[in-house]
Amino acid sequence: MLFFLIRRIGTMILTALCLSFIVFFLTNLAPNLEKVAKFEGNSRMTDPEVELWLENNGFHQPLLKRYGEWLGAAPGWVHEYPDGRVTGRCIAPGSDPAAVPAFCGILQGQWGESRVFREDVSTIVAIRLGQTAKLMFWVMVLMVPTALIIGVLAGMKEGSVTDRVLSTFSIATTATPEYVSGVILIAVFASSAVGLKWFKGTATSAMDGATFENFFLPVLTIALYGMGYVARMTRASMAEVMTAQYVRTARLKGVAFHNIVLKHALRNALIAPFTVIMLQFPWLLNGVVVVETLFNYKGLGWALVQAAGNNDIDLLLGISVVSVFVVLVTQLISDIGYVYLNPRIRIS
Repeated sequence: MLFFLIRRIGTMILTALCLSFIVFFLTNLAPNLEKVAKFEGNSRMTDPEVELWLENNGFHQPLLKRYGEWLGAAPGWVHEYPDGRVTGRCIAPGSDPAAVPAFCGILQGQWGESRVFREDVSTIVAIRLGQTAKLMFWVMVLMVPTALIIGVLAGMKEGSVTDRVLSTFSIATTATPEYVSGVILIAVFASSAVGLKWFKGTATSAMDGATFENFFLPVLTIALYGMGYVARMTRASMAEVMTAQYVRTARLKGVAFHNIVLKHALRNALIAPFTVIMLQFPWLLNGVVVVETLFNYKGLGWALVQAAGNNDIDLLLGISVVSVFVVLVTQLISDIGYVYLNPRIRIS
């Protein structure tokens, strides 16, 4: 197990570096840097002025060098003006250039400053991630038990009317994207046009105090999409287990049906759905971007949209790093849990 963990953690680090470099490359393309220069300087800057601004702010260095600076593995750039002024990546305004550290990147805990919000990226990411974590927690609370119950009930009696009804519901929810189901739920349950004003059509107030009225619709919107996929996988796994030889033997011995399901079939049937449930986290991060924007819930997805729309490079990179970390950690937990759930893999 120790060797397995070391190998997986090494793979995670390599994957994180590769993905972060890809995001860094895409966000630092020439058109994006030109927008940054005009945003920080003047929207009417000429091309030579743009090039001069980029050179003075360290953007004309080789891409790998700048990636190393952002990562904190290479010394930050320093530029000295003819009048004696010195600026640099690690030099704050008004500070002594001789007293600042040479390295200031992600590894040193310095994520940069958001050009839109004028605030430290790590602070923004921490606050928005907390809001998104609250949303994802309640999504999992609603989605996982409901999906497992639907899948188990459908798989217990494969081919029955119950199976067909629940399977149809599962397929319908999975086939409906969040931006469609969210609009439908708002129109039906939060619009005065229909008359069912049971919930609020915005979740902005849920950031300070989440209630059933202002938080249920965004939670339900995300949960519905993932619920069907988990339910279908659970149903397939349960149907396969119910036809296994040991289940047939238990039936022939006269064991009660509910005991067969709970004591013999359920644990083996949950091995595959466990992996699928952990795989929902990447999908939840995608759904969060749509749902948070739709319901004006200012979490990590909302911040990502704001950063992308305003070409906020440092904030985009910070959110990307956190997203990659969340996905990789959940996959590691999934692998470890799968080993413990499946004795054959543990023994091998």
